[in-house]
Amino acid sequence: MTTTLFDPLQAGALRLANRIVMAPLTRNRAPNAIPGALAAEYYRQRASAGLLISEATAISHQGQGYADVPGLYGSEQLDGWKRVTDAVHAAGGRIVCQLWHVGRISHTSLQPGGAAPVSASALPVQAKTYLHDRGDGRAGFAPTSTPRALAAQELPGIVHTFAAAARNAVHTAGFDGVEIHGANGYLLEQFLKSSANQRSDDYGGSVENRARLLLEVTRAVADAVGGGRTGIRLSPVTPANDIEDADPQPLYAYLARQLAPLDLAYLHIIEGATGGPREVEGRPFDYAAFQTAYRDAGGRGAWLVNNGYDGALASQAVASGRADAVAFGKAFIANPDLVARLRSGAPLNEWDTRTFYGGDARGYTDYPVLPPDGGH
Repeated sequence: MTTTLFDPLQAGALRLANRIVMAPLTRNRAPNAIPGALAAEYYRQRASAGLLISEATAISHQGQGYADVPGLYGSEQLDGWKRVTDAVHAAGGRIVCQLWHVGRISHTSLQPGGAAPVSASALPVQAKTYLHDRGDGRAGFAPTSTPRALAAQELPGIVHTFAAAARNAVHTAGFDGVEIHGANGYLLEQFLKSSANQRSDDYGGSVENRARLLLEVTRAVADAVGGGRTGIRLSPVTPANDIEDADPQPLYAYLARQLAPLDLAYLHIIEGATGGPREVEGRPFDYAAFQTAYRDAGGRGAWLVNNGYDGALASQAVASGRADAVAFGKAFIANPDLVARLRSGAPLNEWDTRTFYGGDARGYTDYPVLPPDGGH
């Protein structure tokens, strides 16, 4: 029998009602890094997804890179997230928290004591972050600050903080699991990819060394909350946040072989450029070979794909066995009832890009849903 998007899926310890996943979506609506009642309503509305992946959530103050994004390192933040997870669970949903350290994609005004952001190497980056005051008294996007290189003796602390955040997420805030953010040019990918890592110690140079921090973090998080409640997001060729690797295929094949024994719940793969084309010019990548390397090494985690999927392409990916589940981003912003719309073939609401980042309920919790009869 052909597998469909609407069939249940066991992803490690996570039992998903369907294979339609809400991707992590930064919305900049958490003042003081605390998710509020509006966030609880936003996620509750979308609880029919097989799995909700929270917006990226900073593991520490140092890990913050944008104004009004949530955190996991203070009691008020955890209390706020507990209200969110309670609302999702009351609606029958499952939700994991994406663990985030932005590294160099930050600004001194967001860092403890106005310090420089941190990274694998002290390389400036052509990227922007979202600030309340860009220097002209207005909120909006501004260039990131030049980072400093993390010292080797600081890296065990980074690993520990990821694990502590995972425990906070699951055991205090009530999440069903966590997703490690190893994509989109943030800290773990800054160590992983050659364009951002010029280190000459055990965390730089070879594929094995550049992958070391990501793998140490993943093992520590899996030890903290269980591999079956741990996912990881990877983006082999995205140019997001000015990141690139000279030869990504062997790098990700190595990662696949190292991640396989950890019995993770899922691998979340961004195909192509995050939020952009599925094929990146000049950056070919064989995703099937990546998946095969993982399976051949004994990896059993669900294979979750993301980027530019509509209902038809997602259905084909699942029916063919190329993917176990599909993540949708902007479509979930505008369609809280995306699962019902995909099931019935109903038209989708169009999203309003003006309300993506910051603001109030407009463009956040006020998108219309289908009537109970699906509009028929």
